[in-house]
Amino acid sequence: MCGICGIVYKDGTIPDPGRLKTANDLFTHRGPDDEGFFIHGPAGLAMRRLAIIDLNTGHQPISTADGRYTIVFNGEIYNFLELRAELVEQGCAFRTKTDTEVILTLYQKLGTACVSRLRGMFAFAIWDKLEERLFLARDRIGKKPLVYTEQRGFLAFASELRSLFVWPGVSREIDPEAIDQFLSLQYIPSPRTIYHQVHKLPPGHFLVMHKGQVTVERYWDLPVGQPPITTDVEEAKRLVADKLREAVRLRLISDVPLGAFLSGGIDSSIIVALMAEMSSQPVKTFSIGFEEAEFSELHFAKEVAQRYGCEHAEFVVKPEMADVLPKLAWHYGEPYADPSALPSYYVSRETRRFVTVALNGDGGDENFAGYVRYFAMKLARSFDLLPGPARAALRSGAELLPDWHAPYGFTWRLKRFLRSALFTDLPRRHLKMICYFTEEDKDGFYTPEFEARLGQRKGSAQDYIAQAFAACPNEDFINRLLYVDFKTYLPECLMTKMDIAAMANSLEGRSPFLDHEFVETIFRMSGDWKLKGLRGQKWLLKEAFRDKLPPRIFNRGKMGFGIPLGAWFRGPLKSFWADHVLGSRALARGYFQESALRRLWQEHQSRQRDHGYRLWALLMLELWHEECLEKGQ
Repeated sequence: MCGICGIVYKDGTIPDPGRLKTANDLFTHRGPDDEGFFIHGPAGLAMRRLAIIDLNTGHQPISTADGRYTIVFNGEIYNFLELRAELVEQGCAFRTKTDTEVILTLYQKLGTACVSRLRGMFAFAIWDKLEERLFLARDRIGKKPLVYTEQRGFLAFASELRSLFVWPGVSREIDPEAIDQFLSLQYIPSPRTIYHQVHKLPPGHFLVMHKGQVTVERYWDLPVGQPPITTDVEEAKRLVADKLREAVRLRLISDVPLGAFLSGGIDSSIIVALMAEMSSQPVKTFSIGFEEAEFSELHFAKEVAQRYGCEHAEFVVKPEMADVLPKLAWHYGEPYADPSALPSYYVSRETRRFVTVALNGDGGDENFAGYVRYFAMKLARSFDLLPGPARAALRSGAELLPDWHAPYGFTWRLKRFLRSALFTDLPRRHLKMICYFTEEDKDGFYTPEFEARLGQRKGSAQDYIAQAFAACPNEDFINRLLYVDFKTYLPECLMTKMDIAAMANSLEGRSPFLDHEFVETIFRMSGDWKLKGLRGQKWLLKEAFRDKLPPRIFNRGKMGFGIPLGAWFRGPLKSFWADHVLGSRALARGYFQESALRRLWQEHQSRQRDHGYRLWALLMLELWHEECLEKGQ
């Protein structure tokens, strides 16, 4: 597990070693154990290493014996031992025991097709000094980040945005459309970043630069349109259990201490149960909670930990711990507004005190329809049968519901459901259910100047969601919804959150539910087994592991990983928010009308409406400005 960066000049310029080191040092937290550099001709590669496997001979960059190919690699390849054995049978020799050298040797034999053989999470760069060709690749699901900028004279890449600005000529000009998308989605989707001149390499894609020409190509997608993998539910249960066990087993390979995040939900509980089944020592588990009982799952996590004899540690997040928010804004490098980034950071920090690797339950909801919105979208189809006047009447009735209610409470869910269900356009309905600021919320919110900068690009989050739906037109209804989340929310929001939260603390996170072979298998199973009827969320997963789950865990519903924003912004974070978002520096940025900001603030303070999530997004946007843009970091 590492951070990587590099540059290739188009005119033969030799990279400045000092700048390359500076770019590399900016993400030392990703790899505190080692550093490495390579400069040859117009190419410069660098990396920071968090040592996980082959602690003695895993130094990077690694070059082939003839010196033609050189690699820097971030991630873990879980099938590297099998690949290595296969390559040895073909006559290949290895000087290290690392997965990094396996990737390089595979590329030497297969070229860009090597990525199709890799099972794991990765972002890597390979330089071919003979052809002067650069190859960049990112894993299928988007576990590991990779950003790049193409300038007139060079292409530079890195694990984190700030490293790119070491190179002269890379502009920090903001993309206004990115801000508009951020307010809708809570993240900025690839290939866009907050900066005009910088792009994310999308998940499941690779990039080739050869003779000054840059091409980006997709190499993987979910198996859309393939026939069902089984029509027998008992066989499906066995397959789910076998494939997940295999994914967990592969992720227990480590030369350093290993543990697990345990929320007390279905997904992490199953992962811990399987780890306990495979481990000779007690599993080390780590949980995060809040003083506010309605937001805390600690008692559920403790029950699972006790059942499996885990060495369990708990940590409680308190509002004064939000002092870390400027630091978080710096680590994310661009506006990011999922509030669970805060507890994720703290659970990663506490976990790193004891282990270097932690397994988690990420991806369980997206594989098995665990979010309430899947149920809501399924139920909303019945509204499509209503005539237009009836839908309009229901929409008007929804607006009569009280606006002050806690997020995830019944009234909050009902109002959000009615506001979205009454739209017949599926992408628009989906966006209404997930967005922070709707297009109606934005009316009169932007300044005229910012509206002019946006122009016709305002509201492009709708196009982004619509493209994801269009890419999967013929799957069964639930699988189509899962596809959209696998292409949007999961990689762009959840994977970003966990990568930054963990790597900021020099911790590696592993996600068995996101093993691509597991994902492909589950996607080809009936959506009706994932959401059975209108209440059976994760039915297939739960039935496959019924014997592993305590009854209270088996029968509990989905609890969002939220934080008490509403109360915090009326209490301990009240002054913090106002000082930053309503301060003169923030208002001078020219995005939002001051009167609109103050109306939002007063509605929240008076309990007229709960704007906790919107206030959080505005705060994180401002903190990004202060920590990254103003300080030039």
